[in-house]
Amino acid sequence: MTTKSAAAAARATVYGYPRQGQNRELKQAVEGYWKGRVTADALRATAAELRRTNWRQLADAGIDEVPTGDFSYYDHVLDTTVMVGAIPERHRSAVADDALGGYFAMARGTQEVAPLEMTKWFDTNYHYLVPELSPDTAFTADSAKQVDELREALALGLTARPVLVGPVTYLLLAKPAPGGPADFDPLTLLDRLLPVYAEVLADLRAAGAEWVQLDEPALVQDRTAAELNAAERAYRDLGTLADRPKLLVASYFDRLGDALPMLAKAPVEGLALDFTGSAANLDALAAVGGLPGKRLVAGVVNGRNIWVNDLVRSLSTLGTLLGLADRVDVSASCSLLHVPLDTAAERDIEPQILRWLAFARQKTAEVVTLARGLAQGTDAIAADLAANRADLASRANSPITRDPAVRARAAAVSGADARRSQPYAERAAAQRSHLRLPLLPTTTIGSFPQTGELRTARADLRAGRIDTAGYEERIRAEIQEVISFQEQTGLDVLVHGEPERNDMVQYFAEQLTGYLATRHGWVQSYGTRYVRPPILAGDISRPDPMTVRWTTYAQSLTGRPVKGMLTGPVTMLAWSFVRDDQPLGDTARQVALALREEVNDLEAAGTSVIQVDEPALRETLPLRTADRAGYLAWATEAFRLTTSGVRPQTQIHTHMCYAEFGDIVRAIDDLDADVISLEAARSQMQVARELAVHGYPREAGPGVWDIHSPRVPGAEEMADLLCDGLKAIPAERLWVNPDCGLKTRAWPETRASLEHLVAAARAVRDELCRS
Repeated sequence: MTTKSAAAAARATVYGYPRQGQNRELKQAVEGYWKGRVTADALRATAAELRRTNWRQLADAGIDEVPTGDFSYYDHVLDTTVMVGAIPERHRSAVADDALGGYFAMARGTQEVAPLEMTKWFDTNYHYLVPELSPDTAFTADSAKQVDELREALALGLTARPVLVGPVTYLLLAKPAPGGPADFDPLTLLDRLLPVYAEVLADLRAAGAEWVQLDEPALVQDRTAAELNAAERAYRDLGTLADRPKLLVASYFDRLGDALPMLAKAPVEGLALDFTGSAANLDALAAVGGLPGKRLVAGVVNGRNIWVNDLVRSLSTLGTLLGLADRVDVSASCSLLHVPLDTAAERDIEPQILRWLAFARQKTAEVVTLARGLAQGTDAIAADLAANRADLASRANSPITRDPAVRARAAAVSGADARRSQPYAERAAAQRSHLRLPLLPTTTIGSFPQTGELRTARADLRAGRIDTAGYEERIRAEIQEVISFQEQTGLDVLVHGEPERNDMVQYFAEQLTGYLATRHGWVQSYGTRYVRPPILAGDISRPDPMTVRWTTYAQSLTGRPVKGMLTGPVTMLAWSFVRDDQPLGDTARQVALALREEVNDLEAAGTSVIQVDEPALRETLPLRTADRAGYLAWATEAFRLTTSGVRPQTQIHTHMCYAEFGDIVRAIDDLDADVISLEAARSQMQVARELAVHGYPREAGPGVWDIHSPRVPGAEEMADLLCDGLKAIPAERLWVNPDCGLKTRAWPETRASLEHLVAAARAVRDELCRS
């Protein structure tokens, strides 16, 4: 039972909602605008309708306070850059001439101007565009987007709360602008930025905002005393403004740690905390005496995974919190941007299993149920609690979740299974003799353009309009074209192009036991790039080879080596919705053993170069340093377990992209891969310098072509990047490759860019040979 004061206080809210629409209408409208088929006004109209639909869904579900400002055409951090006027100099004229076109130019670049750097949003698979700041940055307020979207929600008769990236997190996410001092600390701009936030807050108050949420997830990471002092000053200054709405400072993804006592004392009206990962925030909140006189928004529904909430456990947490704040409201732990929209669209998943799952609409219902239970007592939600207990028991007792043979095999793994038979130096000599590659060998990361014809062929196969034989003939023709192009262009190590793969994780998940696939479970990765993360629900095994057939077919078409291409065990976990009923390390070992079988079969079929991609190794790194050693131990072991069964002359590659690598260089070394390729073009070879500082001893290919932009870099530009790479990595260990796979690129830009890449490698190679 709960008190009357709890009944008066408990409200349901969320921090954000999926942007794309039920049928990815936003993707279609934005890409249509890029291609000139959709006008700017039509794009704006589509976006406005999507926002209205989201708000109505939330309100109809029982959400008392809807978020505004979380919607974005591309990225909410880029929206913040526009809001504070931190437009890079090279983009200012384009933004001044056409605000919408200039916005997308910052995100994607143009043929003349490079885009902003892109990297992962904390430990998620969402990518944000990194602000570029310098000592000369002058901030100016532009609150139009935030004010307009608030007014739209208020016009619908809704209670609305604007959501902004907080000033401290914005500066901590920023990087020194290119051409400026490399050691510049953007946080030194705080005093210059705060008046701009004050102006935006005043504008929002004038537009009718009672509350504004300022997201500060950067404070859940380890922070120095100076950074915490800056945060304290920021919220002292903002909290004492005369003309402002009430402030709700939100954190998520982990515990606040040393920032919690500071924020508890700050002159703000509320805090939003994540209570899903551990009891750390709850214990810390009790230790500081709670939040007397303040609002607490309790994130008790996991906003990042898709399993149904344990309502009884969440109600217990909420009951404890009632004594620690003046008012306790209920929310998901973070924005629901990170989960699909609605399980109701999934017709291919068995109904009983579907009841184990909660996407954004179901999580919203859980939040509402918990708020009602907190306010009115458990009797008011007795039927919901009974159904929830049945769903949790169904999952726990399902044979899908446990396979004795898989568990026995994982338990039998020894340390020797995760070590190559010879040290790297001996392997490298054997591989040079076997492969006979030139200095500065060229390759690509794996995928080639997924054309409309390929997507149509897959759709036709699913719909029965073509049979398997017809589909496979189309795949063979595409592989022939890809191999022929690479040979003509002069690439040294080829790929088959992956035309048969819908996604680098889903393709494998559909062939492994223990995984479930969705039809409509789309989640935004960046911009208009959406993925359908598979659901890892049970123990993992590989019934049959998954890639051997198409790899060996490609190899039969050429005398040059063709890489076998796999997705690594950590990425298979990170880019899936993973079971939460056993340690991640145990699940990673099961996936690694299944992939090890595939690696060994590829080698037996004659594949001499095998790439096991791990772009998520850094992404999944715990936000707190104290938690990282344990994670890296099982993560690197899982990779080595996947790859250590091959002969010394078989060259193992891995690939990582769009993350900050400096703090995992030692772990990259621990993978014991023979070659690593990494994103480096947007960051101007930063990772090459980080590898050099660490003394990384193996071969590496820092990317020279940013494939997330449509612009085609010239051969001279790529050669300049390659020369920068040579300052950090000796020529005998340097590879030449793009940043990432080419799935999202069109053929014309792919052809031109790869021709330039090969020309750049040859020019630099010739220069080295002459010197």
